[in-house]
Amino acid sequence: MNKNDIAVIMAGGSSTLLKSANSPVLAKVLGQPMIQSVTEAALLSGIERLAIIVPSGDTQIRSLIKKEFPDADIEFFEQSVPLGTAHAVLAAQESIEAVKDGNVLILNGDTPFIDASTINSAYVLHTAMQNDATVITATVTKPFGYGRILRDANEHFSGIVEEADADSSTKKITEISSGTYWFKSDVLLNALHNLSPRANGHFNLVDVISNVIRSGMKADTFFAPNSDIILGANDRIQLMELNEYAKMQTIQYHLSAGVEIPYSDGVVIEKGVQIGTDTCILPGTIIKGKTVIGKNCVIGPNSVIEDSVIGDNVKLNQTQCEQCIVKSGANIGPFVHIRPNSVIGDSVHLGNFVEVKNSNIDTGTKVSHLTYVGDSDVGKRVNFGCGTVTVNYSGKAKYRTTIGDDVFIGCNTNLVAPVTVGNGAYTAAGSTITEDVPEDSLGIARARQVNKIGWKVKK
Repeated sequence: MNKNDIAVIMAGGSSTLLKSANSPVLAKVLGQPMIQSVTEAALLSGIERLAIIVPSGDTQIRSLIKKEFPDADIEFFEQSVPLGTAHAVLAAQESIEAVKDGNVLILNGDTPFIDASTINSAYVLHTAMQNDATVITATVTKPFGYGRILRDANEHFSGIVEEADADSSTKKITEISSGTYWFKSDVLLNALHNLSPRANGHFNLVDVISNVIRSGMKADTFFAPNSDIILGANDRIQLMELNEYAKMQTIQYHLSAGVEIPYSDGVVIEKGVQIGTDTCILPGTIIKGKTVIGKNCVIGPNSVIEDSVIGDNVKLNQTQCEQCIVKSGANIGPFVHIRPNSVIGDSVHLGNFVEVKNSNIDTGTKVSHLTYVGDSDVGKRVNFGCGTVTVNYSGKAKYRTTIGDDVFIGCNTNLVAPVTVGNGAYTAAGSTITEDVPEDSLGIARARQVNKIGWKVKK
């Protein structure tokens, strides 16, 4: 690519068929909005400038793109009234005029499988052949709904016919337009300004291609070997199909990389997740965001891991992890929730119904069951008895609990923060600890037992 090239992404469609209050390009495939995938592909191809056409009054698409690509050179233009694809591109006239002698890539914001490789390969052909326009095409078994590619007796590209305008023989053609184009910028602008509306008042890019051909300029096609690039979603059924397809593609990728997935039931691994060799992913497991999982782990069943780093030889059974770190050899679950900003150390055990929030738990500590550890710093080889709570909230502010190494926390202990339990200290079962416990000491905070003899008879 050169600095005079620009990508125009059409993201101004309505969600009528999706029956959503949000733009269709915000619909997610494997957890990522489709417009994000398309924008990412354009930037990865080497295009430095982007123009995105959004619906009138849009804030959601702008906010998403600015958040995900804060350093990219992206301008936004509104299509005030949706009057076709060519009308949408014309909204970016200002940006296209700024790239004289350059090339313009036209992309649809709801084709999540378009990739940088296809964009680059089409660009190479477009520039090498000095085409005025290049259409990226693909062959599909079910061409219904797509524009058909017409060729003359010598197999030269001669035009595009949309589904609504196709006769019965044309509808049998399986080579279709992907809706992705490369244009010389001056050719595109000239064609857009000389385009006549259709009977319904719309201006379509298909007619821009027709005008280029009629004017004697050079229009050709680039055949995409991977027909997936054209896939989009016009309704919730197609959106589900996109997710199912993407899910299996991702699973196959990880299988090929040495990950064990014995059954795919309920397994969802989002794009960008990294998993080490010989790790086993069990049914019902969802792995999201920028998660990194090490080698020889067992993840699942029925676990959710999001934006977390998991070490080697970790077991996560029916566990939810969010924005946390779990170090090597940890044994977690079942029914454990590790909330953001938590670090679980090497060989730590968290058992049934344990919740950890914004806490650091060091090497070899055991929190076996029915315990809440919040806003705490816990040392090495600590043993938590059943039913322990770090009481971190006063009603006005959060405070931290500090527990040293080799501490024994008795069952049903409440540690009322801010409080520190020193190295080697014990707390007695049933205690509510409100003051620091010195190292190697026993903290007891409970009333002496009193037995009321004959109480039942009197009652």
